[in-house]
Amino acid sequence: MLFSGLTLALVSAIAVASAPRDVAERPRIVALGDSLTAGRGIGSASAFPAILQQRVDETGLEYTVVNAGVSGDTTTGAVRRLERALEGDVRLRGVPIEQLKSNLSRIIEAAQARGITVLLCGMETLPIRGWDYTVAFHNAYRDLAQRYGVTLVPFILMNVIGKPELMQPDRAHPNAAGARVIAENIWPYLQPLLPQPV
Repeated sequence: MLFSGLTLALVSAIAVASAPRDVAERPRIVALGDSLTAGRGIGSASAFPAILQQRVDETGLEYTVVNAGVSGDTTTGAVRRLERALEGDVRLRGVPIEQLKSNLSRIIEAAQARGITVLLCGMETLPIRGWDYTVAFHNAYRDLAQRYGVTLVPFILMNVIGKPELMQPDRAHPNAAGARVIAENIWPYLQPLLPQPV
């Protein structure tokens, strides 16, 4: 079984005005990812970006969380759709680590060039391709976070993977309860990146 690994939260604002904004005018938090982001098997309304939107709203922050997840996506596909995602599962098929890092680097650099804050959400892979690959995959996220000075969520499936009550029958994708746990895993890293209303 292979796990997806592409999830970036791109925060497209620097300051938040104190006057209420129309939803269309709000700064966006773009969750660029694969089936874990899209909500495969549970629908986008139950996926973790929707849960993050609830948290943003409960906190009184005026942001719109955009679910730009595509089931079956890869970092290569995400690079191609990044521009569209900003405007309006690294499926691990044994992708070489350097390709993974190169693709994620391009995404981070494109976002940072536009003044967009990046939250990199880390993943893990099973050691089915050998220990060296597994360790290199794990280190890729840490290395990218350090290189680009971005905040890293170490593992978005923490306390989800391996818990049947939080997983769909395929044992690779979270159910609605698992998506809530993913959102809770991400929130402590995302909230400090969101400017408070002045």
